[in-house]
Amino acid sequence: MTIESVTRSSSVRNLISIDEILHARPQMPMTSTRGRGWNGVTVDVHRAYSKVGESYAGLDHHMVHYCPSGSAKLTQIRGGGVHSSLIKAGHTIIMPAGYPSSWEGDVAPSARLRVPTSLIAAAAEQLGQHVVTQVEIRNVFEVFDPIIGRLVQTFIAEMELEPHPCQILIVDALSTAIAAHLIRRYNIFGVVEVERTRSLGRLEMTRLTAFVEDNLHRSISLDELANLVNVSRFHFCRIFKQSTGTTAFSFVEQCRIRRAQVLIIETSLSLAEVSLMAGFADQSHFTRRFHFHVGCTPAAFAREHGRRRSTRRETLPN
Repeated sequence: MTIESVTRSSSVRNLISIDEILHARPQMPMTSTRGRGWNGVTVDVHRAYSKVGESYAGLDHHMVHYCPSGSAKLTQIRGGGVHSSLIKAGHTIIMPAGYPSSWEGDVAPSARLRVPTSLIAAAAEQLGQHVVTQVEIRNVFEVFDPIIGRLVQTFIAEMELEPHPCQILIVDALSTAIAAHLIRRYNIFGVVEVERTRSLGRLEMTRLTAFVEDNLHRSISLDELANLVNVSRFHFCRIFKQSTGTTAFSFVEQCRIRRAQVLIIETSLSLAEVSLMAGFADQSHFTRRFHFHVGCTPAAFAREHGRRRSTRRETLPN
């Protein structure tokens, strides 16, 4: 049996897309991941709203509604059910794709994760037909789920930071984690646990290492690495950790640090130039990560190897 993503009987042409929902609702988010160039899950953060009375056609995506603070009495109507409760900090609402819905009452502050059905299908596909035969995400009016809470808080924390190339990997990982968690806990058809023995071979690791070392000067995405071994990024993250004992993100960073060490020892480049050639966004970040891996700053490493550097004094965060 092939992997199948099941939705309600609503006509596909009437479903509201992730882009359309932004204009279908009267309230705009305070902050959003939209426009950042991030793939995977879209996150909209909303303030509290009073006296809400709204009805919508089904969505073409799954919506995970998380309350990070406050509380409010809300009535939800969908799937033939009516649910009234006090939604408070830490509570999650899960609305699967295809469910027409109505909302009445007050809404506490919320982070709304919009999860493409394709993301769920890709995660299920990588688990395999013997593990997941069908996927139908349950309609959940209210649940306390600490894992969703931690993932959402991490998304929000990234949204508050300055843009950084590493966010591509971080957001990919968070999106993967959300999709996997929804399948594990909220799939009506459940998951059959089986042992997976796939691992990366010597030639595949050689190919990955060569690619990383050839592209250290720029951001490297999980999709690029996964394509080199013909698996999705979901499967790649799992088998890379299983095969090497470390994450792909950590592996790439270790390669950057090794490149920086070689450049410091064998060239007369300034530390700022070394930082850029090793693929770090700025010298401050380079200094922190170099100290983490090597145990000293790049300037100290250069002095230990007999190289003088005319660069501004480096400082480490407290």
